[in-house]
Amino acid sequence: MTKITSLDLSPFYRNSIGMDRLFDRIVTQFDAAQATNYPPYNIVKTGEDTYQIEVAVAGFSEGDIDVQFHNGSLEIRGEQQRDDEDGAKNYLHHGISARKFTRSFQLADYVEVRSAQVRNGILTVDLERVVPETMKPKSIAITYAN
Repeated sequence: MTKITSLDLSPFYRNSIGMDRLFDRIVTQFDAAQATNYPPYNIVKTGEDTYQIEVAVAGFSEGDIDVQFHNGSLEIRGEQQRDDEDGAKNYLHHGISARKFTRSFQLADYVEVRSAQVRNGILTVDLERVVPETMKPKSIAITYAN
């Protein structure tokens, strides 16, 4: 399999004025995706302009997860707080992951975060694409002169 970062993208840059950010995002996303696959997640289209991101966060308690949205980037971080009683446990097998994570998503223009909730070990972040009225297509009335 060829890594996208090893491909020469310069022909695309020449033919797509102003789209250089798009190619930089694509390359960055491929590099980040190969770095880690934890925690697993789903992206669901729930309507014409609504979406959900579902992230598996089983084992994380209230206050262990932080969701931030800034400049079109949604960042989800998780770090379990260690209790003193966990150090007292004598695990025979410790298979439930307790590692910290950071998962980032680049959101398209006009996509806003509506809410976030955890239920049954799944963090669900609701997103909605809200296009301003000035950006929506509008119909222009045509007048005919006699």
